[in-house]
Amino acid sequence: MSGTPETRLSNAPERVDVAVVGAGIVGLATAFRLLEQRPDLRLVVLEREAVVAAHQSGHNSGVVHAGLYYVPGSQKALLCREGKGLVERYCEERGIPIAWPGKLVVALDETELPRLASLKERGIANGVDGLEEVGPERIREIEPHVRGVRALWSPRTGITDFTLVTRAYADDVRARGGSVELSRPVTTIERRPDALVLSTPRGPIQAKSVIACAGLWSDRVAALTGDRTKDAPSIIPFRGDYYTLTPEAANLVNGLVYPVPDPRFPFLGVHFTRRIDGQVWAGPNAVLAFRRTGYRRRDISVRDLAEAVANPGFRKLARKFWRTGAAEMWRDWSKGAFVKEMQRYLPELRGDQVTFGPSGVRAQALGRDGTLVDDFDLAGADRVLHVRNAPSPAATSSLAIGARLAAEAIERFGL
Repeated sequence: MSGTPETRLSNAPERVDVAVVGAGIVGLATAFRLLEQRPDLRLVVLEREAVVAAHQSGHNSGVVHAGLYYVPGSQKALLCREGKGLVERYCEERGIPIAWPGKLVVALDETELPRLASLKERGIANGVDGLEEVGPERIREIEPHVRGVRALWSPRTGITDFTLVTRAYADDVRARGGSVELSRPVTTIERRPDALVLSTPRGPIQAKSVIACAGLWSDRVAALTGDRTKDAPSIIPFRGDYYTLTPEAANLVNGLVYPVPDPRFPFLGVHFTRRIDGQVWAGPNAVLAFRRTGYRRRDISVRDLAEAVANPGFRKLARKFWRTGAAEMWRDWSKGAFVKEMQRYLPELRGDQVTFGPSGVRAQALGRDGTLVDDFDLAGADRVLHVRNAPSPAATSSLAIGARLAAEAIERFGL
């Protein structure tokens, strides 16, 4: 797969059946599923970074979602439900740590009860295991230090380390004869009558078909293939910062504590997550990242920021929800404001019990009309399949998404 030195010098392209762009959890799950079904495929996964799971796959809270939030019948609802069981079995078979501390979605007052009721209906429709509506006494039994008037209890919501899961997928791809090429970004894609030629710094690759799972760069990779109309969604990066509770404060939280979500936004709001390593994270907020890999406030890319600000959909979104955006920005800069938001759910928490923690960047697909794309967006044309939008619960759903993409690739590409 890597080619001989003579091949490199002649710049003759390596030839493969399938090139997967992106070694995140979805790209590697798709490659793994393809090689399960077609073990003789010549397959390469191309990744711009020096490690797998460099971005969204390795910068998340590690929650194995039960399917509570998603519109019944949507791809998120169907693939999360299927994917949860698959990833749980995968972790147990591979010896990857996984646990089920459960999730409590808490209504703070009576005004949130209608939204809680709607959420319960979704959970029931999606077949969430053991879902239970509880009152103040049961809330105190589950989470003694949390306040609220009503809550939904999802006891089978789990936690794992999705970086370890992604690495295991990569190992499975290699074990089945596939290649995972790190530090090998795709710079151009040329369409030829019988193939696509992907240019990389280490030489070109000629592929019969391409599956693009490029996450934060999914819109740009789509443009490289020529599959980019003016109505196609663009990626807007949103940074989310977490705080970490001190060991003393971590004892205030048993599992996962979430707010009742606002259906207008795909972001869940500030919540508490007990991770598989025993730490408790609080967050994240959601603010515009000034760079697609902008994990720090000072990370700025002129190109990325200019693209976001010039995007007509983003301008419409900003005008409509400027108050919400301003509040998120204030919490981003003010630890006191962030702590006050946490204290709404955990009144005993003190400011000196939280320290600034990790950050993540979410690749949010946005339409030109300012609509945030909520569902998974899996589409393709000719010899290319695209994952244009794969936010949470993509990690939970990864093996199910991979199986669907693999099946479509086998049929569409005649593999």
